[in-house]
Amino acid sequence: MSLAYKVLENHQLSAVSRLFSASLIRELARKGRSPLFARLANESSLLEMIAPHDPVRNLFDSAFSLLKRKNYRHEYIYKAAITHKMLLGRHSLQTAVMLNEFRVGNSKADSVILNGTSTVYEIKSERDSLARLKQQIFSYRKVFAKVNIITGENHLNSVFATVPEDVGVLLLTDRFQISTIREAIDSPERTIPVEIFDSIQLHEAKKILKQMKIEIPKLPNTQMYKALRNRFITLTSSEAHDGMVQVLRTTRSLLPLAEFVSTLPHSIQTVALSTPLRKQDHVRLLDAMDTPITEALKWM
Repeated sequence: MSLAYKVLENHQLSAVSRLFSASLIRELARKGRSPLFARLANESSLLEMIAPHDPVRNLFDSAFSLLKRKNYRHEYIYKAAITHKMLLGRHSLQTAVMLNEFRVGNSKADSVILNGTSTVYEIKSERDSLARLKQQIFSYRKVFAKVNIITGENHLNSVFATVPEDVGVLLLTDRFQISTIREAIDSPERTIPVEIFDSIQLHEAKKILKQMKIEIPKLPNTQMYKALRNRFITLTSSEAHDGMVQVLRTTRSLLPLAEFVSTLPHSIQTVALSTPLRKQDHVRLLDAMDTPITEALKWM
């Protein structure tokens, strides 16, 4: 059956979406097989759309094509658009790093790209609620220089009515393109050092302070956090922000994954970039992608 005419029931849509979960990709990478994949393949009805001897990668690509349809789009499709159109399209893994589910206060930023500045992308898909949007933006403006909302047409008016004028508004179009409706303003001076400190890891805070020629005290671990925090809040907003960008581009670099990710199906590159995998598991994941569907269904 053609993807253009395939209609999914709710349980089928759930199964298709779960194919792109970090837990499934991690299982495939560690074991070279996944009973969960076999079960979801059966539940999703995707088997009707591919040949029995097609490789597993074809099923992932078919699932991705279905999820790109306007009525079915959810968070993963938006993250994939950010990955391919922004991270890999405008930048590269040599010059930029992407952070997913980055903790900021009581919120988790969907996607953050660090290059010469910091840009956060909060996803509000067609299926999402905007109930928490105001609080999320309030938190992100304290840590990131550029704040963007990426959404569907159904939310555009509500988004404009909710967010400040310095927040960018992006639209994911029917053709899977990102259209800029309003450009975000780059304002590192708006960020707050203590909020940045609370969002990064302690060893990263140490590196930032060292770059600023601030001495790191020799203290027990129980006292180190408070001492570093007290020093960090003496930085200006721009110093703390720019230090965060420079240090995290190194500590969280994705460059070692560049060659591996380029060999994966386009559809799973986003989840592979955001799922910690051991280097020795890369070959198993690639082998799993090339396994014929008829064999993969025996993983049950």
